[in-house]
Amino acid sequence: MYRETMGLVKGIGIGMAAAAAVTAIGAKMMKDNKHLRRSVQRAMNAVGQAAGDMMGNVSSMMH
Repeated sequence: MYRETMGLVKGIGIGMAAAAAVTAIGAKMMKDNKHLRRSVQRAMNAVGQAAGDMMGNVSSMMH
């Protein structure tokens, strides 16, 4: 169970890092587009919130 949980946590971390890299590249390419910048920020907040909720659930399962 521990190994499966750690695999999930690593997968989430890799996904978050990939999302951050794509967001950084996209933000740099579309620096002048305020609408896109606002949309990206909202998406990042949503993903961060979902990941935080999931980590809270995983940590509560381990206790």
